[in-house]
Amino acid sequence: MVKSMTAYARQEEKLLWGSIAIELRSVNHRFLEISVKVPDELRALEMKIRDRIKGKLKRGKLELFLRLTLQQEGTHPIAFNHDLAEQLARTLHDIDKLIYNAAPVNAVDILNWPGVLDSWNIDQEAINGAILPLLDTVLEELLDGKKREGNALQQMIVQRSNDMRAVIAMVRNKMPEILQAQRERLEEKLHSMKIAFSSEADNNRLEQEMVFIAQKADVAEEMDRLDTHLDEIDHTMTHAVKTNEAIGRRLDFLMQELNREANTLGSKSISNVTTQASVELKVLIEQMREQIQNIE
Repeated sequence: MVKSMTAYARQEEKLLWGSIAIELRSVNHRFLEISVKVPDELRALEMKIRDRIKGKLKRGKLELFLRLTLQQEGTHPIAFNHDLAEQLARTLHDIDKLIYNAAPVNAVDILNWPGVLDSWNIDQEAINGAILPLLDTVLEELLDGKKREGNALQQMIVQRSNDMRAVIAMVRNKMPEILQAQRERLEEKLHSMKIAFSSEADNNRLEQEMVFIAQKADVAEEMDRLDTHLDEIDHTMTHAVKTNEAIGRRLDFLMQELNREANTLGSKSISNVTTQASVELKVLIEQMREQIQNIE
């Protein structure tokens, strides 16, 4: 399946002891880069979270935000890390001595410091057991979005490929006409120089010049290679529909090869027709390349 690297998903689950919210944001990137932001109390789950993501994604820069809200029961006293709070208070007191007119810090500021307030009144295993299934749900939602956008990108690339094939076919059909027009221009130029074709040698010279021009302007090889690269693009995307492989970097390479052939077509041009065709091909290639940057 052709998948985009750009997608967003969010899920929240409310339980008896509180709620969990997981948010995923994915954008394009050359490789797979994962950023996980979870509460300090859940750091032990980070490696499992990363492994879950790696099992689903191949490329892209993904950010995960996990928010945990616990429902405190009124019958339970608030517990806090007394040693950590005492260390923070001493450190803040020492800093106050170094800073002129330091802003006051109250008890609430210390309680908000990670790890000071102990809210583990709920079984941690129960919390861990709820997070990973919710992550799987969010990942599936993210993948659905990546597939929908990937399908739109695939249709756009197919359309641009068809447009390129039309330009290539036009150039092939026009080449005999272009060479004939070049022959007529050469004959007119020779006539304007008052050179008469009174001998077989003069006619042979004209034919030699035309052979040289035809060889220089021969773009059949470039046309064939353009068709070959377009066939490979079609094959790559068709194969991706049947598998879960990442194809973005391969398509990007094919864009480079297409652009190389389009440039060669322009450099060999002896007519406005082929010059314009080269420009049109490069515009279409650039349009595809910009969208391919978003494909996984």
